[in-house]
Amino acid sequence: MAGNRTFTMIKPDAVRAGHIGAILEKINAAGFKIVAMKMEHLSPEKAGEFYAVHRERPFYQELVEFMSSGPIVAAVLEKENAVEDFRKLIGATNPAEAAPGTIRALFAKSIGENAIHGADSDENAEREIAFHFSKLEQFSY
Repeated sequence: MAGNRTFTMIKPDAVRAGHIGAILEKINAAGFKIVAMKMEHLSPEKAGEFYAVHRERPFYQELVEFMSSGPIVAAVLEKENAVEDFRKLIGATNPAEAAPGTIRALFAKSIGENAIHGADSDENAEREIAFHFSKLEQFSY
């Protein structure tokens, strides 16, 4: 299934702002099928583990604190060319640079509070999916 699934998280800022439904509608309208989804509150330890690849970067601690500041909505999405298409749908990390109509252009506040996470490669999508979901929690239809 490589290339047909990706991982996303609606981040705490967008959850707090009440944008879950609007973001999910954009995802559905773009042709993605949601094959797994749950809301959870990441502990600082779990957020740190998820973002361990950034451990040496200056923003790491702030990222961990932000991602553990409130609930997130994690989801597995299915569509042909899922990772690349989803990256286009969410837009640039900096919402000021995100194309009009993208999720980040519509719902993000800043580079740090950018509403949504999307896997950046098939390999990372597989790793991120496995981090949040067991095989039993994922479906196809």
